[in-house]
Amino acid sequence: MDYQQLLHDAMDAARATVGRGKVADYIPALAGVDPDGFGMALATVEGEVFGVGDWEKPFSVQSVSKLFSLALVLAHGGDGIWHRVGREPSGNPFNSLVQLESERGIPRNPFINAGALVVTDRLLTLTGDAAESVREFLRAESGNPGLDTDPAVAASEAEHGHRNAALAHFIASHGNLDNDVDTVLEHYYGHCAIAASCRDLALAGGFLARHGTRADGIRLLSRSEAKRINAVLLTCGTYDAAGEFAFRVGLPGKSGVGGGVLAVLPGRASLCAWGPELDAAGNSVAAVAALDAFTTATGLSVF
Repeated sequence: MDYQQLLHDAMDAARATVGRGKVADYIPALAGVDPDGFGMALATVEGEVFGVGDWEKPFSVQSVSKLFSLALVLAHGGDGIWHRVGREPSGNPFNSLVQLESERGIPRNPFINAGALVVTDRLLTLTGDAAESVREFLRAESGNPGLDTDPAVAASEAEHGHRNAALAHFIASHGNLDNDVDTVLEHYYGHCAIAASCRDLALAGGFLARHGTRADGIRLLSRSEAKRINAVLLTCGTYDAAGEFAFRVGLPGKSGVGGGVLAVLPGRASLCAWGPELDAAGNSVAAVAALDAFTTATGLSVF
């Protein structure tokens, strides 16, 4: 299969979407990103990497980091996290407070902001440094030791993160945080504000394509745990547009408001596409279009 040509064709589909979305401006540090940017990378389970466009240009990973924090919690602490966070689609915006009240501080899934705060809290307890644990994992799997948190983005998120603070305090009021709210928020912003490229993320997501095995051959998760993360990615990874993403792309995927979408083709490859313009649900218009074009052209999906 000519992956390089397929990625070029996918990029053409993405370019056709320019102007159909809006760059995330509620985090001021992200508002100045070039809206026309686009990159895409594919990393096979054998270690080959292909890319087009701005595939080696770092961008703010934002919520894409949530899948890595969840994987590390499962690797360190088993499946006890599922007593504190659910596995169901929310049907509401990723930063909604609505369900927390009716569901007594148990977030609907680990990929909305409330759920990711609980996962970050657990990772902080297990490792002592949640943000650094995610950074070190991404550095190791991508082979990029320079990968790091962008302090300006982290500071911007903290300054304007009133809703995340409200979510964290509400969760804490129900006894579902073990650590201090401000510390949990600091680590949450620390891993969301990591800057990484499509190449970095495609390589780092390879453990899910390899059914839980890291790039060096060491097992991070059991095959069953990797399957379950992929399942929650498919149903919850693109916020309240997960059904549309499954319909169009047909792969487990996690998006972030920095414009990245990381998708997994179990047993074969992991892909990352990036385009800063977002749709109403917070997903990259260009990245979803590119992934749609790729799976349509190849017939490769989980269905």
